[in-house]
Amino acid sequence: MNYREALAWLYSTQRFGIKLGLENIERLLAALPGSGLETAALCKVIHVAGTNGKGSVCAMIEAIARAAGYRTGLFTSPHLISFRERILVNGEMISEDEVAGGLTEIRELIRDWDPHPTFFEIATALALQHFQKTRCEILVLETGMGGRLDATNAVQSSVSVITPIDFDHEKWLGHSIDQIAKEKAGIIKPRTPVISAPQRPEAEVIIRQRAVECDAALQFVNEPWTKTRIALRGDHQKMNAALAIAALQAADIQVTDEAIARGLSSVEWPARFQIWNERIVIDGAHNPAGAKILAQTWREEFGNERAIVVLAILRDKNAAEIVDALRPIATKFLLPPIRSERALPPHDLSSIFSFKTPSLLHSVTPSLAEALTAARKTKERILITGSLHFAGEALAFLRGEPNALEECAQ
Repeated sequence: MNYREALAWLYSTQRFGIKLGLENIERLLAALPGSGLETAALCKVIHVAGTNGKGSVCAMIEAIARAAGYRTGLFTSPHLISFRERILVNGEMISEDEVAGGLTEIRELIRDWDPHPTFFEIATALALQHFQKTRCEILVLETGMGGRLDATNAVQSSVSVITPIDFDHEKWLGHSIDQIAKEKAGIIKPRTPVISAPQRPEAEVIIRQRAVECDAALQFVNEPWTKTRIALRGDHQKMNAALAIAALQAADIQVTDEAIARGLSSVEWPARFQIWNERIVIDGAHNPAGAKILAQTWREEFGNERAIVVLAILRDKNAAEIVDALRPIATKFLLPPIRSERALPPHDLSSIFSFKTPSLLHSVTPSLAEALTAARKTKERILITGSLHFAGEALAFLRGEPNALEECAQ
């Protein structure tokens, strides 16, 4: 398969849905030559779970380690524009040829498997195989969902990192904080150190219990990093930076103060309060907790200024609470469609406004392009948010590039 064909096949596996469990990924990694398990056994692996901030923490860990001279592998999800963003070696995306070759090999291997591996399991195996081939020394793995039964949990880690736990993916992880925390804390492994952000009391209890069961040294990071500049905006990123540094130390990865400073000052993580130009901000906040942090960061950056909010949300999210969190910083909401089968239709989102806050200005627009045209006619800043998928679509539009769905159709 060439790159487009390989991606088309990979996306076709989404019909198998989301299946939490380790049996398939363990079978796949065992059967795939050079799957990366050999590399994982020989190098340092930092495994990150949580509700919000996982990607930022992973990006910071990788940036500091690379600044210190290590060869790094970074696996994150979802991607914004190109699938290749998910798999980075020393900050460089996996090549189209390597994606095509790796997926061709995996397709032939699993052609007759029942149950068939899922999209995320295949992507995880591809990443680990690529990290093995490129001889990475440090792997940074972000969980896709939860932790205990996430495909990334098939790899033995050197340290487990847990960012703040809040409500998200309740359909799969549970409808209470303690249920969600049990899934996230499932990345804690026997006698493997744990680094955690400050947590809600009910989540902290679960994390402490799991650490005791695993005889794992547990450290809560309570003080933000303030010694050097951080390229990512928002006070919450100072706590993410402190987590990243503590994780490197717990994994016994030697980094100098200079490497920390260079890594944090150069780290890039698009669509996390990304200031596109003097008027447009893009943020992938996709749950109520993330939206609250976004509103807080907006206030930190722009004071009492308010925004025209271009908003699109996936239907499995708590849209009403996201709207409530963003309302204090908004003058008006524009509601375009999003190119995702999981999208909440704009008219359904509009009904939430009409029911909860009928006085809040909002209007449905036929497309992102028309929403931006309408927003640009005002004097306010423009905030594009509600979903990482939507943030990626917006970035692709602003850059004039194919978006994630168009990438495999060209």
